[in-house]
Amino acid sequence: MLDLKISLPISVQNGGLFISRGVGSHPQRELDSWELIFVEKGTLTIREDDTLFSVKEGESLLLWPHRKHVGVGIFPSDLKFYWLHFELNPPLDNKTDNPASLISLPQHGQVINPQYVISLFRQFLSEQESITRSSALELILLLIMQQLSVVVNDSQQTDNSGVALAYKAQQLIRTQFHLPVSTSTLSSQLHCNADYLGRVYRQTFQLTITEAIHRQRVLSAEKMLIGDACSLSEVAERCGFQDVGYFRKVFRKAMGLTPAAWKRRYCKVHINSD
Repeated sequence: MLDLKISLPISVQNGGLFISRGVGSHPQRELDSWELIFVEKGTLTIREDDTLFSVKEGESLLLWPHRKHVGVGIFPSDLKFYWLHFELNPPLDNKTDNPASLISLPQHGQVINPQYVISLFRQFLSEQESITRSSALELILLLIMQQLSVVVNDSQQTDNSGVALAYKAQQLIRTQFHLPVSTSTLSSQLHCNADYLGRVYRQTFQLTITEAIHRQRVLSAEKMLIGDACSLSEVAERCGFQDVGYFRKVFRKAMGLTPAAWKRRYCKVHINSD
């Protein structure tokens, strides 16, 4: 057995998914912890001290501790957002030669890959329901933070032609994932070299085009597994997988669970509407 002692810079308190009923508003409060918010749908309007934030779909907001937070107006009926409370751990006193990685989070910004962030929040909520508390919650939060930090680094390169090309490919993946799409078909549609497209896509989104296609297909499969009465083979086919066995393999690699097991666990997600 290999035992690893991991010291993490954060401690998670709890998290959830807010789904609006079109009534009420965010209460006024001052917390001792940090709060991370990601809006999946609609717009959340909230004030922190004297600063007003309008957080739209696909955007994140980091609320600081010991500041007054209060919602502005009634929750829109289409509002849906994830929330997560955490604390920062004090740094270790002992010196180490290991290099430290810096994650710089914007307080408010557009997320570069919102579907992946949604999948991470869903994994967090599923793990939160586990009987045994583990460091998985902190590790998932660090992955979420890493995705939010990419916004700062990559938003400075929006005038770069390669990044613009990568975003075009990303849009095609989101609309054509159920078809026989590949790097070759995308490069043909975008009139560019396949190797160049694959390279700039990976530089922009930190994953290959094949990984992006699989991720988009898995995200679509998640929704079908929850809301549709389809067989596993039907879900696989409608999401672009020609082989149900390969679909199981890709889904399990992405989510850590088989499609059937994931569906059972997702039903336990912490959802609030008040």
